[in-house]
Amino acid sequence: MDPDALDKAFMALADPVRRGIVARLSRGEATVNELAEPFAITKQAVSKHIQVLERAGLVTRSREAQRRPVHLDAAALEELTAWIDQYRLIAERRFRLLDELLAETGPDPAGIPSKEEEELQ
Repeated sequence: MDPDALDKAFMALADPVRRGIVARLSRGEATVNELAEPFAITKQAVSKHIQVLERAGLVTRSREAQRRPVHLDAAALEELTAWIDQYRLIAERRFRLLDELLAETGPDPAGIPSKEEEELQ
């Protein structure tokens, strides 16, 4: 993912209202009025939050006669998830290697029993 797009997406998601909007849109499209319902802010403020999400590429708007529903861009979220997953997988691999190393070294050299050893006593 493009670093600028990644920065915009994470900055957009840093705000709890925008995360709430994304969570609501994950269940389906909604209008600004529908998105504003759970928040104690003006519809104009919700519109500004939607604009931030649009600039970040996370949502789009369409026009259906008088309605202008907002849609979540699932592909953009998938790109963010893929970016995060690459680092999660690296961390998991390192923890597995650490687990293997600790298993090879045997009991704690300081003589402190593990939780499993304590439960057996």
